[in-house]
Amino acid sequence: MDSSECTPAVKDLIRRAAQAVIDAPPDWFDEIDEAAFQAPDTRPVADDPALRALTVRNTHAMLTRWATANVDAPGVPVPPFIDNIQETARLMVARGHTDASGEAYRLGQNVAWRRWMKIAFGLTSDTDDLRDMLDVSAELIGTFVDATIEALTAQIAVEREHVVRGRDTARLDAVSLIVDGGAVDVPAAERLLGYRFEQPHTAIVVWTTAPSPRLSELEHTADTLAAHLGATRTVRVVASPGAVWAWFASVNRDRLHDVESALAIGNRRHVAIGSTGTGIDGFRTSHLDAVSTQRMMARMDTDHAVATFDDVEGVLLATASPDRADRFVSHTLGPLENSHPDVRAAVREYLRAECNASRAAQTLFTHRNTLLRRIKRADELLPRPLGENALNIGIALEIRHWRGSANETISESRR
Repeated sequence: MDSSECTPAVKDLIRRAAQAVIDAPPDWFDEIDEAAFQAPDTRPVADDPALRALTVRNTHAMLTRWATANVDAPGVPVPPFIDNIQETARLMVARGHTDASGEAYRLGQNVAWRRWMKIAFGLTSDTDDLRDMLDVSAELIGTFVDATIEALTAQIAVEREHVVRGRDTARLDAVSLIVDGGAVDVPAAERLLGYRFEQPHTAIVVWTTAPSPRLSELEHTADTLAAHLGATRTVRVVASPGAVWAWFASVNRDRLHDVESALAIGNRRHVAIGSTGTGIDGFRTSHLDAVSTQRMMARMDTDHAVATFDDVEGVLLATASPDRADRFVSHTLGPLENSHPDVRAAVREYLRAECNASRAAQTLFTHRNTLLRRIKRADELLPRPLGENALNIGIALEIRHWRGSANETISESRR
């Protein structure tokens, strides 16, 4: 039966039953309280004196509020109980709870419902009115409890967000002070970050250019990278809605060469990896190197998702003036600049392998003779042969390697 269809007789039964609840002795609530605290996820609440007392007070006030409302307007839906909701949510969050215990509410509701039925059976012998009264009551109580659980859960989420933001802000302030070279209370900063400074650090920056960034994806990328590199300890902070800073302790830098394939990065995410340094100065320097790498990747609009400072340090110097860098690449590489990528890759890896063709071929997973044919083709394209201009050609190829496809179009338009 819908509550809006209550007959006067049913409304009178609800009103009288609600008055009986209001007039009930205090121990009437004991069984309800004990039932609610039997839910597995409420054991920490039951064992916490402050939280238990607050929960008991709220339970009694909640039942009294519902009963009072039904004395004044029997059969009318009652708004959710939100008295002390902020205080309750804050205390629950402080104690580590992430949501309201729906099971506890249901267990308490079941006990209250059994008492409600006993009251109802004592008020009338008219089975039709009794049936309708219980139908309406069940709807009213269920709706009231559901709305109250939803309201408390939402408030807990708000309070948790406040706590997380406050913690993240404090952590960001701490690392920003270190990065800026300010005076730092080292023990306090270590406690706040949960991270020691007297160890080797490798900083990273994870960011995205997606219009609607998902912070969880960036944090997952940072955690995955930490695991891949075998970091013994980590700390990460949210630098902005689209960027995460992190520091890894004692990483295996030999595993940096396959980071991009290991991460399988997508959704316009990028990773810049700094140098490795020790102590609080190394913490700062490594981050600054990661940021420099990030800025280079953004400036050159690179097609690569991952870059390390070790790989791009020379490119950083050579591309301080983008226009001059473009002219240098064009002048040095000539037609090789826009030749087949395999030809450029062959020369680049050959130079990185100190002109050891076998080692370069192995790195590129190709045959040595194939590599040598590509180097010969590159010599035909270069304005000056590789043997006469190896240093400049190597620098130009590094710039060309990190430059994005969008910049290739810009470079073409300048010539």
